Amino acid sequence: MHRLIRATLLIPLLLLAACATQTASRAPDTDLSSLKTFYVARLPADHRGIQQLISARLQQLGYRSTWGDAQTSPSPVDAVITYQDRWMWDITMYMIRLDVQVRDGRTGAILAYGEVTRPSLQRKSPQGMVDQTLGELFK
Repeated sequence: MHRLIRATLLIPLLLLAACATQTASRAPDTDLSSLKTFYVARLPADHRGIQQLISARLQQLGYRSTWGDAQTSPSPVDAVITYQDRWMWDITMYMIRLDVQVRDGRTGAILAYGEVTRPSLQRKSPQGMVDQTLGELFK
């Protein structure tokens, strides 16, 4: 009987641990639709081209976007996108988490923040993670 009670309590905890999460937040009075030009700053440790995926997705959404290695845009833009990607190993490497920050192009202040976490059983491709994170930010 004691085992049954423990198993009954453990199953919901395991299910919660394996849930995908997505969040987005914006600074007060921030209207992302007013932004037209973006620069995606490559994370120095990123050798997987996530900055290119983010820039391409922004272009698909109708924005002008460039990317580069510098942390600030070489030309004036409305916003700079910074990101952090976290990878895990489970038979193969997969992206477990992607955090994206939309920063003011002049001041660098964070205007919006989006995050998607997907455990191994619910993993998506890097492109899928970018699409979901930006979709959450720009919806």
